[in-house]
Amino acid sequence: MDVPAWMRAGAEALMQERDRLNRLDADIGDGDHGANMARGFAAAVERLNGAGDALAPADAMRSVGITLLSKVGGAAGPLYGSFFIGAAGALRDRSADAVDAAAWADALDAAVAGVQRRGKAQAGDKTMLDALFPARDALRAAVGDSVTLADALAASAEAADAGAEATVPLLARKGRASYLGERSIGHQDPGATSSALLLHALAQTWKRPSQ
Repeated sequence: MDVPAWMRAGAEALMQERDRLNRLDADIGDGDHGANMARGFAAAVERLNGAGDALAPADAMRSVGITLLSKVGGAAGPLYGSFFIGAAGALRDRSADAVDAAAWADALDAAVAGVQRRGKAQAGDKTMLDALFPARDALRAAVGDSVTLADALAASAEAADAGAEATVPLLARKGRASYLGERSIGHQDPGATSSALLLHALAQTWKRPSQ
């Protein structure tokens, strides 16, 4: 698993979508989610570049998580930091070549659990978890059906997209958006959107599509 390649692709996608994410956040938050995410992932890429190519996946993900905790403002930093640190724990002692579909499914389970512990949100609360829960479940189902890893990751990313879009009619129950009450209805959650972008970047950069 090439974590630096994933992070480079993710950082590029977040930079390209920065203004859109800012607009989504302006509707129900501070309007800086795109800028914060682009800055944080650029810093994560820089840190990984400085470490060379020797980092194991768990070490690389922990490095990303720690960087995001310090570089991404608002709630997104702790939440995304928890995502990558959770994934790192599940991948402990695995080399890049040893991360197969089942291992990544375990890592995504742990990553999502880390986000939920940090944010205390549930499905339907209009948060990034509304993209991550269906992504996790789609990946696990695809692995159970023994489809290729590339197809499993694509299914996971597509489920995240659908989950993000499904936040539009929801009433926000967590975070700054919850202060708006019913005015939060009709807007897509920016955190769910950035989560989907990152999972698409993962699907595009996985290095062993034959598995």
